Amino acid sequence: MSKFYTKLTTRLQKFIEAQKIFFVATAPTSGRINLSPKGMDSFRVVDENRVLWLNVTGSGNETAAHLLENNRITIMFCAFEGAPNILRLYGKGKEIKEGDASWNELITLFPETPGTRQIFDITVESAQTSCGMSIPFFEYKSERNELNDWASKQGKEGISKYWEEKNQISIDGLPTHILD
Repeated sequence: MSKFYTKLTTRLQKFIEAQKIFFVATAPTSGRINLSPKGMDSFRVVDENRVLWLNVTGSGNETAAHLLENNRITIMFCAFEGAPNILRLYGKGKEIKEGDASWNELITLFPETPGTRQIFDITVESAQTSCGMSIPFFEYKSERNELNDWASKQGKEGISKYWEEKNQISIDGLPTHILD
């Protein structure tokens, strides 16, 4: 049985904070839907209707391209341990990059992470819980360090070059403006 909320209640906030993985979905007006798993210590609840996600350098930059076009975003959390639950956050997102007015304030909310690319600032318009009774149990072992190790080896100059080569255009040809 699903239930909709207009804000993130204390119970929903605690559920979010307990999760080790979440999924981000965005879509352009025309083109492929992007759905990506995310981890690390990269998600913050700011208040009842605002969340932040620290995004690190990856193979693509689809979320940035999609949000520039239409700013729609959905984030999903699943309980892989404890009581079954699925939580979806529906909202509008905007990208914040180093050099933007709010960057210095917001980046302090996250641990220093190699390869940090941007922060997505999301206004939560509604949240929905559903049962999650078909979601299997998984045991959390640890974080993977491969991405952080790779980004550390690249250094700031190598990351910038990677963005130039791999992160400027979405898979559907939309600009990301990562270097602007």
